[in-house]
Amino acid sequence: MHVDVAVIGAGPAGAAAAIEAARGGAKVMVFDKAPYGRDKVCGDGLTPRAVGALNDLKIDMSDAHHIDGLRMIANKTERELLWPGTSRFPAHGAVWPRRRLDAALIDAAIEAGAEVIWETEALPTMDGHQVTGVEAGGKKITADLTIVATGAPGQVARMLGAERVGDEPFGLAIRTYAESPRHADKHLEACLTLKDEHGVSIPGYGWMFPAGDGTVNIGVGALSTMKGFKSLNLNKLLASYRDIVEEPWGLGPNLERPRAWRLPMSAQKRHGDGWVAIGDAAGLVNPMNGEGIDYGLESGMLASQLFLEDPVTAPMRYDQQVGERFDSFLRTGRRFSFLIGHPWILKSGLRMAVGTDAIAKITLQVMGNLVDSETPGASGRVLNLADKALGIADPVLRKTRAAA
Repeated sequence: MHVDVAVIGAGPAGAAAAIEAARGGAKVMVFDKAPYGRDKVCGDGLTPRAVGALNDLKIDMSDAHHIDGLRMIANKTERELLWPGTSRFPAHGAVWPRRRLDAALIDAAIEAGAEVIWETEALPTMDGHQVTGVEAGGKKITADLTIVATGAPGQVARMLGAERVGDEPFGLAIRTYAESPRHADKHLEACLTLKDEHGVSIPGYGWMFPAGDGTVNIGVGALSTMKGFKSLNLNKLLASYRDIVEEPWGLGPNLERPRAWRLPMSAQKRHGDGWVAIGDAAGLVNPMNGEGIDYGLESGMLASQLFLEDPVTAPMRYDQQVGERFDSFLRTGRRFSFLIGHPWILKSGLRMAVGTDAIAKITLQVMGNLVDSETPGASGRVLNLADKALGIADPVLRKTRAAA
């Protein structure tokens, strides 16, 4: 069997690639190990950037809970800011539990003409260094382009040499759901001053994401650059954070067992002959907030757009254009994560992050993934300056990194 595009993974990135390719007339086949309607552990928050990408894909978002802004808390300082509307992104985000978001996206891919094969593992087939398609369910399917949308690195990444860069940071997160009378709140809430059960400051944050359906998504995330990361107990960290927010949010008991996941923030390769990696599989996760759905949607659409233009040059042009869009900001974020791995810098930096309204607005744009190589104004200038300064400091930051 031959298809134009084979997609490994039916999450947001893979579905976006399938939608774009199928709507452009390509024959598309998508493979996923899970059954239809599977849940994916996630924070469920969608930035204005993600909403913009979903609008580009013409996805009906009436099932999602509308979010107007972000409430940032650092020690006793609390700032509540609205998402800024720009020419590129809408002035609102959303919370959309992944079971429903992923179903809406893959349903749109099927409607566009993509064939989806569930409960089937697909692995790339090789002819030398070239990926020629996939093997799935005992069958070989050749493809002009294989799109890897497998999330955190696994067997497919190992086969293609697309694993995480060993000395770069990564994140871990854990979440659960609880009932709350504030389930219809219009702001995401992020507590930037997170501490473990021993009172140790954590480079990460705790979140309360109201889902609008009677529940909130409550979770915490941490970066690997902190001392003692390997011994960090995520369940205890979540319990510590829950103690803080239980009363103000009127939380009921956890509705399910807390579930953790890994956040890849780098990849050794994201393209080769006959293949590209998109979304989390390409390490496209913001180190400063752990968000990756928007990058997954954008990179998936981009890969298919370039394939439709020219299948032969698509992988190389994809890597180049992804680099132009995201690499500078994500590199700055990774360097920043080494910076805040030092506790005294972390404490000072967090006070500054929400210390004034002007700086808090820049923090808001960073937390909302609204900053990249095309960002104008103060946020863009701060990003460029930070990239240069952290570039100079990076060797020292890595050398003095505390043992995990």
